[in-house]
Amino acid sequence: VPATVDALQPVINIVVLQLLSYHLTVLRGLDVDQPRNLAKSITVTEEILPA
Repeated sequence: VPATVDALQPVINIVVLQLLSYHLTVLRGLDVDQPRNLAKSITVTEEILPA
């Protein structure tokens, strides 16, 4: 991880950790696009009725 300004260090660390987790998942033979225990989400919109 390259040295940088203290304020940007967490952002760089996040990118490195995301790449590490991606490559570990691929090495384990898992599908990175289909994580387990991920439920479908449903977006509910509220309809405004005229008065």
